[in-house]
Amino acid sequence: MTADPSMQPLTLLLEHKLAIAALLCCTAVAVLTFFLSRPPRVFLLDYACYLPPTEHRLSFEVCEYFTRKSGRFSLKSENFMRGIYAKSGLGDETYGPPYVFRDDINARLSSGIEEAQRGAFSAVETVLGKTRLDPTVIDVVVVASGVFAHVPSLSSMLVHRFGLRPNVKTYNLSGMGCSSGAGAVDLAARILAGDRRIKNALIVATENTSLSWYSGDNRSMLVTNCIFRAGCAAAVVTSDGRRRRDAKMELVLALRSHYGADDAAYTAAFQEEDDEGNSGFSLKKELVRVAGRGLRKHVEEMAPKVLPWKELAIAVAGKLGVGVRKPDLMAGFEHACVHTGGKAVVEAVAEGMGMTERMTEPARMTLHRFGNTSCSMVFYELAYFEAMGRIKEGDRVWMISFGTGFKVCSLVWRALKSSAMADDNPWKSCIHRYPLKAW
Repeated sequence: MTADPSMQPLTLLLEHKLAIAALLCCTAVAVLTFFLSRPPRVFLLDYACYLPPTEHRLSFEVCEYFTRKSGRFSLKSENFMRGIYAKSGLGDETYGPPYVFRDDINARLSSGIEEAQRGAFSAVETVLGKTRLDPTVIDVVVVASGVFAHVPSLSSMLVHRFGLRPNVKTYNLSGMGCSSGAGAVDLAARILAGDRRIKNALIVATENTSLSWYSGDNRSMLVTNCIFRAGCAAAVVTSDGRRRRDAKMELVLALRSHYGADDAAYTAAFQEEDDEGNSGFSLKKELVRVAGRGLRKHVEEMAPKVLPWKELAIAVAGKLGVGVRKPDLMAGFEHACVHTGGKAVVEAVAEGMGMTERMTEPARMTLHRFGNTSCSMVFYELAYFEAMGRIKEGDRVWMISFGTGFKVCSLVWRALKSSAMADDNPWKSCIHRYPLKAW
């Protein structure tokens, strides 16, 4: 009797059912392993920037008064700082630490602690409220402060203030300068990616201008008095996929480069004492050159990960000597938060990256309105974009910052929703005056 041809597939299945079951089981295990081994996606749930009170605005007039009242500077140094301030790009609405506006103008440890607490407590309270997170669900705390290190640590200060869990993991980044804010995000993201049980990380980027004021006559150390201002930002990043719909952005790439093996890079920005024993931060003449060289190397490493194939092909053709134009290094992003280290730094980055004035507008306007707030600066720039309503869903935002050592740190975000002005946005009361026509 001839077998029915239509029954042959069923017969084969029955004869090899054990092998097929094993194959299906292995496939299921492979798929499950693939998804479980992939690092979780990291989202920027929200952030907040500290806005000091109006009475702490550090106008040019207040700077002049404070400098002369201290009686610690020669007329030559006063004139030098006046010239630096005039061409710094800073406006009259930046902010200084509380002690500057008091009768006792001597900064003490308590002055630094007060400045840190005012900024950090305000920013953290705001961001926890915006994200609707109870402090007890915070798994990781990363605090970045370029120059201020307090005992107990700043992260311990936050654990105490907000009643965080006993098993919360805390980290402090100090001595890393302006790049430590972006570095803190990178560290938090790596911790979240390494353990799926850890879901929420609180990041605080703050600087302490109270204890970094220089009271001598060394010109390379006087510059910091003219450009650094008070500021703080807090952010919550999460790997909890259930909060994706609430998140602002997804972290696409984090890259950090350290060029400290080079002598010029290592000493370009350095804390030291002058000949009279006054402590301060020396910004050497080589700083802009070091930053430009470091940026080029950093971008060369980052480019293959963010640029479209067309621009990569143009770059390769250029190296082979057959290129018709230079690759567009900004083709991988719609927006950029450029390091607001100073007017010269912004201009150097713009020239090196081929940025238009519109691309550097957020950096220039942030420098004018808030000054160099060190490690929190990129968040004030992000707030500018949101105040202007420029970020659209799907846009990529590049944050780039430099730090002592010498370091370059990049964060690339993809917007999950179009931006809007938040009630706590630090630009809310003044955005109608920006951008400035002259800078």
